[in-house]
Formats: sequence, structure tokens, C-alpha cells
Amino acid sequence: MSKDKKKVLKQYPDAYAEHGMNGVRIMSNDVFIAAEFYMPNTNDEEVAWGHAAMSCKLTQNFNRAHPSRMSLTDVESKLNRIHKRKRRGRRVK
Repeated sequence: MSKDKKKVLKQYPDAYAEHGMNGVRIMSNDVFIAAEFYMPNTNDEEVAWGHAAMSCKLTQNFNRAHPSRMSLTDVESKLNRIHKRKRRGRRVK
């Protein structure tokens, strides 16, 4: 099992490779994982897992940094962590 496949399966445990007319695509619950990023079609399964791993990484980066894609709970937890660090730093000094 390649490291790209492990990364994808960690985030999408039910992901599988689908061989079709357009080549190999990595699917999860009948959804093409890399469709949002317009990854090219490929005939090699390893390259398909690499595209899926890259799309997982990009999704994580966008969700972490892009304000319009963050949910309110993510913002709240982020602010709570920041305030907790500030309070802890004041007690140490």
C-alpha cells in the first residue's frame, strides 16, 4: 500500500479505485474525491491515488485557512485555543 493510498484511506475509509472509460478514479460513496480540483484523468492507479491524496491535502489547507470555508465551530475552537494559550502564558510570567 502506497503512502498516498494510506493518506486518502485515513480521511475516506471507504475509498476505492474505479476503473472506467475515462481511466482510474478514486471514489468514496459514489463521489469522485478529486473532482473539485479538476484533476486530470489517468490510467495508472498509483497516479490516481496521488491525485486523491493531493486533493485531500488541498481541502485540509483551504478549510484551515480560508475564512469563507470554515464553519462556525472551527472558528470558535480556534479562538478558544488562542485565548487558552494567552491565559496560560500570563500565569507563567
